[in-house]
Amino acid sequence: MIYEPSLTAVIVFASFVAVVLGLSFVLGAKAKSSQGYFAAHGQIHWFINGVAFAGDYLSAASFLGICGMIAFYGYDGFLYSIGYLAGWVVALFVIAEPLKRLGKFTFADALDNRFQSRGIKFSAALSTLAVSLFYLIPQMVGAGTLVRPLLGFSHQAGVLTVGVVVILIVVTAGMVSTTYVQFIKGAMLVAFCTLLTVMILRRGLTAEPVAFAEPTQSRMLGAPGTHQLAESGGWKGKPYVRVEETATGVVTVWHKDESARMGLAATQTLTVLPDGKKLANGLPQGKGKGQTDLAPVGRVLELPDGRTQTGPLGPLSFLTTLQNSKVELWGSDKIRDEDGSETTVYYPKPTEGRDILVSGASPTFKGVRSPKLTDKLDFFSLMLALFCGTASLPHILIRYYTVKDQTAARRSTVVGIAVIGFFYVLTLYLGLGAMTGGALDVTNSNMAAPLLARTFGELPFAVISAVAFTTVLGTVSGLILAASGAVAHDLMDSVMGIKMTDHGKVRAGKTAAVIIGVAAMALGIVFEKMNVTFLVGWAFNVAASANLPSLVMLLFWKKTTKEGITAAILVGMASSLAWILLSAQAYRDVYGLPPETAPVPFSQPGLVTIPLGFLVLVVASLLTQPKGQKTHG
Repeated sequence: MIYEPSLTAVIVFASFVAVVLGLSFVLGAKAKSSQGYFAAHGQIHWFINGVAFAGDYLSAASFLGICGMIAFYGYDGFLYSIGYLAGWVVALFVIAEPLKRLGKFTFADALDNRFQSRGIKFSAALSTLAVSLFYLIPQMVGAGTLVRPLLGFSHQAGVLTVGVVVILIVVTAGMVSTTYVQFIKGAMLVAFCTLLTVMILRRGLTAEPVAFAEPTQSRMLGAPGTHQLAESGGWKGKPYVRVEETATGVVTVWHKDESARMGLAATQTLTVLPDGKKLANGLPQGKGKGQTDLAPVGRVLELPDGRTQTGPLGPLSFLTTLQNSKVELWGSDKIRDEDGSETTVYYPKPTEGRDILVSGASPTFKGVRSPKLTDKLDFFSLMLALFCGTASLPHILIRYYTVKDQTAARRSTVVGIAVIGFFYVLTLYLGLGAMTGGALDVTNSNMAAPLLARTFGELPFAVISAVAFTTVLGTVSGLILAASGAVAHDLMDSVMGIKMTDHGKVRAGKTAAVIIGVAAMALGIVFEKMNVTFLVGWAFNVAASANLPSLVMLLFWKKTTKEGITAAILVGMASSLAWILLSAQAYRDVYGLPPETAPVPFSQPGLVTIPLGFLVLVVASLLTQPKGQKTHG
């Protein structure tokens, strides 16, 4: 869909960015030393740090991706929320206090506390960079998604805008400003999403049983002046009927559906011609004369007892009513014709509400319902990665160094869990509200929440979009800060032995932040079309595979050696990255290759690579025990 920016959205957006940048410059005076720049002097109050935890964790994926996934598939998106939240149990009971006790600036500090090993520093720094970059991709994709309707920028311009603002935040004040940006952002995100949820419940549900009306519906098969096109290219064997208007050459596509009137359901199409021009529903895409655009979708077809409207609903009655209703979801199919044009067909899928509120509808979680073993393994692998990955994310781990002691670290974690848990309950209502609100963009699941807000007026849209944008700013700044610390503190200082003054270390961190920020911009442009939640799943897989085995075994197995830690990190990181790059999802969405040719059996590597990391650490540690030390017991 084509988005037209509004003056209200621009003003609110500019105000949010101005406040964030102003805060960074004001707090920059407190970040002159490395202790201040990388760890905020360890003087952040535990409550502020707890809400900042939530701000760090409630990223673009949590807000945009999960809401979009729920809006298009139902309960499946909420499974991500459950997985993300469950991971904090590991952080609270296993990681929080020991990490605060062992570390100083970075994740590598904690692992290397006992050994003073350059190998550990090197491998941990590489892992931090890899995980941070993987996690940065969905944040930058989400940023480009948001800026397009707000300012009318292209995706590329949106990503570059975010990149520049974030780099300014990081290089001006480091962890101090990042923490307060996260605190403000986390609090605002929860507050405004609560308000939006209340508005959804007050509006209730409305049934619209009339068949979906698209601009070219009059050009139906058999109408005067039309003829059916023969199947060609990728259209052969597909469940579609193409109708061409003889005078204009406009082509309409109908989906064969036995439940629809005359056995055909109206679709929406977006065609990219060989010369790059786009057609929406057979006409040039645009807002001018003779042009058209894809129509928004998302509605209830039938309500219980034949009602057309429910009026205000409570949280439980909203779910119960939806469960007994029929909703129109949308599927898509990409088809290449003989002339080189590529058409994406979006077709309606009338779905019973009870099927929406159970898992297994989306491609990511099809393993829940699929009889295939590999599909089920893919599902379990993702859930394992979500559970184990939280306590392994570098930008989450370094936040434990911003409070003064272990008690404050534990309290921060409890506050973070409470805020995050409450927010994830809200995502279910936001996603379902978008599913039934009539404003979904079939081409972009990441825009579900902002477009839902727009159904209540331009101001809610502007505020929610600006808050979501601030969410991206905060998370990206935390990730870049973690990565820059790994470069300056771990690689340059500890591994390469470059002697730097305290001021020099801060300057090196800022330089690294600029370089990493530029890399994040490039990756955000390359991965534009992928759902941000799915991309975050990959980041969690890499984090859990590379970092968790070393953290857990260092804390709970006395025979852990520096060689074991180094080997586990490198093998876990390399194996998970290799698996992802060889997966069917990467073949289809990144390389544009047939997914069935991918060499690995499923896309999520955690089920294999997390145990592999533990196994490598145990074996390497047993083989490198100090002389005279027994290797049993």
